[in-house]
Amino acid sequence: MKEEENSSEWQVYFTATAGRQKKKLPVNIVERLATLVADLEEKGPIQRSWSHFSGLGKSKNIPSNSYHCHIKSGRPTYVVCWQVINKVIQIIEIFYVGTHENAPY
Repeated sequence: MKEEENSSEWQVYFTATAGRQKKKLPVNIVERLATLVADLEEKGPIQRSWSHFSGLGKSKNIPSNSYHCHIKSGRPTYVVCWQVINKVIQIIEIFYVGTHENAPY
C-alpha cells in the first residue's frame, strides 16, 4: 500500500515567467525554492509548515485555487505563488517566485 502512495506524487511545473524569475534569484533562495518544490511534489499544494502559507483570493492577477508562502523572511522577503491546475492528476504550477514587493497579490 505504501508504494502506491509514493507513486502518487504531485507534478510541479513553472510558468515561463516564473522560470525566468527563478534564473535571477540568489543561490540560497534557489536552494529554498528547491526544498519547497520537493515538499509540493511529496505533500501537495497545502504547505502549512512554510512561513506565511495561505490561500490567495482569485483576482485579475491571481488564478483560482492559488496559494503562496514566504521562502525567506527579512529584507528582501522572497515569496512563491502556485496554483492547482488539476487535483485528479495532481498538477501544480508555480506562477511567481521573487520578492514580496513585486508579488502579484
